[in-house]
Amino acid sequence: MAKINIFSENIYDEWNIDQKYFNDLAKKILKFYLTQPEIIEGCCLRDYEYKIISFDILYCSGAKTHEINKEYRGKDYVADIITFAIFADTVPEERFIFDGEVNLGEVIIALDKVIEEAEKKKVSGEYELAFLISHGLMHLLGFDHQNEEDYNFVIGLQNKALKAVGYDKI
Repeated sequence: MAKINIFSENIYDEWNIDQKYFNDLAKKILKFYLTQPEIIEGCCLRDYEYKIISFDILYCSGAKTHEINKEYRGKDYVADIITFAIFADTVPEERFIFDGEVNLGEVIIALDKVIEEAEKKKVSGEYELAFLISHGLMHLLGFDHQNEEDYNFVIGLQNKALKAVGYDKI
């Protein structure tokens, strides 16, 4: 199993999350995903050799995701999560692995939206954050949900991953 490096930063002052805990959780979720045949078969890492997997997580506000959405994606709305799947979104012949390290990209999560969504769903903020981290990792691995079948696949694997890491109770 490859080593996993995560750089995370929280620029949202109103929720001082335990970044080490959530980085460790992200590592566990990613390791789980990489044991699942349906993930291995369809993910962007298939057929590549690497020793290290790295990615970033930025915790911020909805105002920041709105700004990022407008500037980089041409979308004028607040998002709970944005992913920049650098490796997955690059055409295979242009992908590169430097010194055995593959950079999957970045997951950006609006913590105020996490809190808002958790209240709507009547779940803990920690559960909702774990759900979004697991979702962002699916995107970084190259999975999307443009139709109902793909959506069900992504959500189904997220639920399996969350259960595997101890978040089976909503």
